[in-house]
Amino acid sequence: QVELVESGGDSVEAGGSLRLSCEVRGYYSGCLGWFRQGPRNEREGVATIGDGRTTYAPFAKGRFNISQDNSKDTLYLQMSSLKPEDTAIYYCAAAMRRCSYGVILASEFDSWGQGTQVTVSS
Repeated sequence: QVELVESGGDSVEAGGSLRLSCEVRGYYSGCLGWFRQGPRNEREGVATIGDGRTTYAPFAKGRFNISQDNSKDTLYLQMSSLKPEDTAIYYCAAAMRRCSYGVILASEFDSWGQGTQVTVSS
């Protein structure tokens, strides 16, 4: 079982930046990802990383960057040019399988963090 602990959520103004972190405790062999759930939305994929490849949701391309440290025990999401519609609880997740390339499917992830709140004001 993998334990995931997110941090870094905050309230920022539109156009600002934030970096989210996720501490990964335990063994996983596949994919790591970020998801989010807004106040009126279902949970949606943001980005995944694994096998040296990344996949981004269309809204995240060019604004968000997913990365992990060399030891692979911390996952990051660097977010810039934030918009009010980016307001959501952001979750990190781990999968025992390899990332699906080009798509982000919550059903493929086995372990989830508790989430960290990001609020973007206009």
